[in-house]
Amino acid sequence: MADKVKKKKDPISSFSILLILLVVLAVASWIAAAATGGVVTGASLSNILTAPIYGFAGAPESIVESSVNPETFPGGALEVCFFVMILGGFLGVMTKTGALDNGIGVLVKKLHGNELVLIPILMILFSIGGTTYGMCEETVPFYVLLAATMYAAGFDVMVGSAVVLLGAGCGVIGSTVNPFAVGAAVSSLIDAGIEVNQGIIIALGAILWIATTAISIIYVMKYAAKVKKDRGSTILSLQEQADEKAHFGKDGDAQDEITLTGRQKGALVVFAIAFVIMVISFIPWEDFGINIFTGWSAVVTGLPLGQWYFLEAACWFFVLAIIIAVIGGLSESETVKAFIDGCADMMSVVMIIALARGVSILMAETGMSDWILLNASNALQGVSAIVFAPVSWLLYVVLSFLIPSSSGMATVSMPIMGPLAANLGFSVETMVMIFSSANGLVNLFTPTCGAIMGGLAIAKVQYGTWLKWVWKLLVILAVVCLVVVTTAMMIL
Repeated sequence: MADKVKKKKDPISSFSILLILLVVLAVASWIAAAATGGVVTGASLSNILTAPIYGFAGAPESIVESSVNPETFPGGALEVCFFVMILGGFLGVMTKTGALDNGIGVLVKKLHGNELVLIPILMILFSIGGTTYGMCEETVPFYVLLAATMYAAGFDVMVGSAVVLLGAGCGVIGSTVNPFAVGAAVSSLIDAGIEVNQGIIIALGAILWIATTAISIIYVMKYAAKVKKDRGSTILSLQEQADEKAHFGKDGDAQDEITLTGRQKGALVVFAIAFVIMVISFIPWEDFGINIFTGWSAVVTGLPLGQWYFLEAACWFFVLAIIIAVIGGLSESETVKAFIDGCADMMSVVMIIALARGVSILMAETGMSDWILLNASNALQGVSAIVFAPVSWLLYVVLSFLIPSSSGMATVSMPIMGPLAANLGFSVETMVMIFSSANGLVNLFTPTCGAIMGGLAIAKVQYGTWLKWVWKLLVILAVVCLVVVTTAMMIL
C-alpha cells in the first residue's frame, strides 16, 4: 500500500516549475555573461523579480528599446489573461444554466460505447487549425470542455488535454500555410533576397502533419482505451483524480435520466456558435486572399472577422454570456454571481500564463537566445547536409525554449539560418520546415508557453504529470521530424 501511495504522489505544481526555471535561466545568464565577456547580460535581481510582473503587463518601453532585439521582445500576457478570465465568466454562466453538463451527458449517452471515435475526429479538426493558422492560444477554451466531455465518456482529463494539445500541436509541427510560422519565415527569406518554393514547403508540411497526427491519435487512443477499461490505470496522481472528480464528475445514478429542456437546447446552440465564430475570427482570411462578410462583427467588437485578437474575443464571450443567461432563464443575481465565480476560477490560470511569459521576457533582457543562435550558425559552416539538418533542428529545439513564439523565432533566426543554408547549397524550403517542426514540437511541452501551462491548469492536469505521460510520444515525434527534414535536405 505504501508503494502505491508513493507512486501516486502529487507532482510539483506548475507555479513552482516556472519559478525554478526562472532562477535556473538567470543563473545560466550569469555563466554566459562571464564566458562571453559581456555579450550576454547577466540577469539582475530586479530582472528576476520583475519578470513575472512584466509577463503580465508588459515591460516598460525603455527596457524594450534597450534589449538586443526590440522588434522581437515579447509583450505582456495581459490580453490573453483578460480573455481567459472573461472566458471563465462565460463558462460559469453556461454551467449555471445546466445546459453544458446535460449536453455532455446526452452526447455520451448517444455514443453508447463508441466514445473512442471522438478522439480521432476532434484531433484531426484541431490539427487542421494548427497547420493552417497556427492554432495555439485559441485552444485554451477547449481544455475545460474536452476535459469534462472525456471524463464523462469514461476516460480521464489527460485524454481531454491530449486531444486539444496534441491535435493542434501536430498541425503546427506540420505547418503548411500557417502565417505565424511558415508565413513569417518565408517573408524573412524574401526580405533577404532568397527565392522560396511554396509548393515544396506545403508538401513537406503535409508529410509532417499527417505522420505526426496519425501517430499521436494512436498514442492517445491506446491510453484512452486502457483508462476506459480500468479507471485505476490512469496516470493521474491521487490529488489530480480528486480534482477531476470534483470539477468534472457527476452522480452516475442520474445518467440515464438526463434530458435537455428547450432553454438548455437554445443555450447549447448559442454556445456552439460562440466557439465556431471564435475559431473563424482568428483565421487571417486576408492572408489567404479570402474576403468574407463581417459587417456585424465590426459592430460588436470594432473589427471584422479575421482581424480579432484576444480583446475582441473577450468582448464576444462577454456578450454571449449575457445572451445565454437570458435564454437559460437566469435571474440578474444568478447571472452576476455565476459570471464572477467563473472569472475567479480562472485566476490561477491567469497567474500561470503571466509567469510563463515572464520567463521569455527574462531571456529577451539577457540576450541569451541571440548569442546561442549566432554561435551555432558559425559552427555549422561547411558541414554536410546529413549533419546540417539534424544539428539545425536541435538548435531550433534549444532556441524554442527561449523564444516560444513562432513568429518571433522566424523573425530572429531566418535572416541568419536561411542565407546560411542557401550559401551552403542546401534547400531553404527544408530550413523553413526544420524551424517549424522543431518549434512546434517544443511547444507541445515547454513550460514557457502560456497556452500549455494555462490549458493544463484549466483541465486540472499538473505539468509534471503531462511530461511523464507524453515523453515517449515526444521522442517518437522527434525521430519522425528528424528523418523527414534530414532526408529532404539531402535530396532537395
